[in-house]
This record gives sequence, structure tokens and C-alpha cells, in this order.
Amino acid sequence: MSTVRIAVVAGAGPGNGTALAERFAKAGYRVAVLAREKAHVDSIASRIEGSRGYACDVGDPASVASCFESIETELGAVDVLLYNAGSGVFADVESITPDQFEQSWRVNAYGALLCSRAVIPAMKAKGKGAIVFIGATASRRGGRNTAAFAPAKAAQRSLAESMARSLWPTGIHVALIVIDGVVDLERTRKAMPDKPDDFFVDPAGVAEIAWQLTGQSRRAWSFEVEARPYRETW
Repeated sequence: MSTVRIAVVAGAGPGNGTALAERFAKAGYRVAVLAREKAHVDSIASRIEGSRGYACDVGDPASVASCFESIETELGAVDVLLYNAGSGVFADVESITPDQFEQSWRVNAYGALLCSRAVIPAMKAKGKGAIVFIGATASRRGGRNTAAFAPAKAAQRSLAESMARSLWPTGIHVALIVIDGVVDLERTRKAMPDKPDDFFVDPAGVAEIAWQLTGQSRRAWSFEVEARPYRETW
């Protein structure tokens, strides 16, 4: 029987997604990196030993089902799901469109449900596993320009909490990392060229938190952990 562990990063972008894939690959996991564009995930996977790219639209049930069937066939049953997919349309209630509102919900909440349901049966069968959501402080409060993003992240957080209460007794550790701050990306650096390094959230630091969560003792599990730069006002 293979002892290789399998991790899935749903929403593999240049920041937290890539960092999560790198951290779990470093720990010896085979990592499936997921995003809508196959060329994009293949590019990420080519730089991370032990990883493989899969095209997946997390808001489409058929796409999710097909993707996770391929992962199980080609890599094996999933041990860790890292849900990093997010849609960040920022506008007020009068500016946001109904389609943008729905899309934000589909990516942040509906997709989280679909991907979780794809991995839960195998985890329950093994009596262990971990599902970690990358959340945001918007889940706790609605800002002026988060009329689409905040409700979607709030739904994600509520889903994660419900899942934790349901799945912890089965051995599946469900947890949420609340990001408070601006993630360090090329585009955020360009948008804020006057900001110092320690203004930005470090993706590698977020990935380390996720890694630590998946290794916690069952007798001392965390549900919600915050990640913010030390200078962030909160």
C-alpha cells in the first residue's frame, strides 16, 4: 500500500496558492494544483517537484467531479484539501452587478462545498484528513466596497464552521485561515509601490500556518487562525 500523501490546492495562483503547493510538496506530498486554465497550472506544477496541474472550474459541479475523479485515479485518495479559490470583485451595493455577486458566491462558497464533498468520503473511510479554507476578514464585516466579496466569504466561513462541527468527530480536521491584509503579489506591489515588505501578507507564512494546522494533535485542534502582518491595524 502506498504511503504517499495527496494534497489538493484549489485555486492555484501566484501568491498563496503557489506557496501552499510548494510547502506541501516540500513535506513529501504529491500535490494537485487546480485552476481554470490548464496552461496556468501546468506552469506552476512544472516548477514544483511532485505536483501536477488540473483544469477545474470550482463553480461548476461537472468540472469539479471530473477533476477529482482524475486526481484519485492518477494520484490517489486526497489527504488534504487546501481551498484557496477566491473571487475579489470590489464595489458597493449600487455598483455591483447581480452576475458579479453570484460569481463571487460561486467561487468562494459554492465551490468550497463542491470540492469538500469530493474529498469527504475517502477521508471518512480512512478516519482522517484535513480541509483548510483560506478566508478573509471580510467574512466578519461588510466594508463599503465589499458588497459581493464579504457575503461570499461570510458564507464560506459559515460553511467551514458547520463542516467542522459535523466532520471533526469523524477524524477530519476542518479549519479556516483568516487573511487580514494585502497579500504580497506582483500586482499588489505595483499598485502600492511605496509600501515596505512588512506591509504585505507573506504567502509562505500563510502556507506554513496551513501546514501546521494539518499536523495538530487531535486533542488540540484549531478551527480559526488569523494571518496578518505585524504592522496591520486590527
